[in-house]
Amino acid sequence: MINYKNNSEVELIRQSCMLVNDTIALIASLIKPGVSTLELNDIADQFIRDHGAIPSFKNYHGFPFACCMSVNDAIVHGFPTKDVLKEGDIVSVDCGAFKNGFHGDSAYTFAIGNINEEVKELLRVTKESLYKGIEKAIVGNRVGDIAFAIQDYTERKHGYGVVRELVGHGLGRELHEDPQVPNYGKRGSGTKLRDGLVIAIEPMINLGSKEVYNDKDGWTIRTKDSKPSAHYEHTVCVRKNKADILSSFSAIEAAEKANTNLCSDY
Repeated sequence: MINYKNNSEVELIRQSCMLVNDTIALIASLIKPGVSTLELNDIADQFIRDHGAIPSFKNYHGFPFACCMSVNDAIVHGFPTKDVLKEGDIVSVDCGAFKNGFHGDSAYTFAIGNINEEVKELLRVTKESLYKGIEKAIVGNRVGDIAFAIQDYTERKHGYGVVRELVGHGLGRELHEDPQVPNYGKRGSGTKLRDGLVIAIEPMINLGSKEVYNDKDGWTIRTKDSKPSAHYEHTVCVRKNKADILSSFSAIEAAEKANTNLCSDY
């Protein structure tokens, strides 16, 4: 069942999303070689709670952390660990917050220090593909139009692997609602988009093949060929002529540029 949101509900989701993005921006200001993803997770957990919310991911189906921290070949659902980040790593930070009865959800991939041009291009194209998908999130289109736009740009035009096993999703009172929003598919297929539908669009794009496997922790999804993967996510509300993006990368990108330990020229 799809739950469409009224305007007041959309605004509450926006508030939760903005807290998520403020949390990721805080992480962006602190990422550097020598810091562990577990340290960053604990800071995010406390920040969310300090702002009157609950981390959406923590204890969700048993997931034990506030954030997914997916490093290099980890695509999503990575466990924060005591292992420290190092120059050349990329790390996807995926985070959710539950406040005033509604969830917010967003993700961003950071590059630590100098990374090679091939990985820079992966990050740039994946981020651009997110907005290609968002352009199609308008009344009258279908989920397949979003999926096709992302796949066409990343796989057909750039030769990357588009993950099949993991998808975007509806969002609201529950963290994962209908419909599923894949990053691959056919134009004109799938659920018809109506005003008030809130969805999380999240391209998960691999530098190499689309093949993945589940790590021994039972959660972390990795690329089968061990090549890096990028992940960006916005929560949006379907509207008539242009999707309303409820999350924002503005504070994250500002923190990314201000942090001399991060690469932002991609």
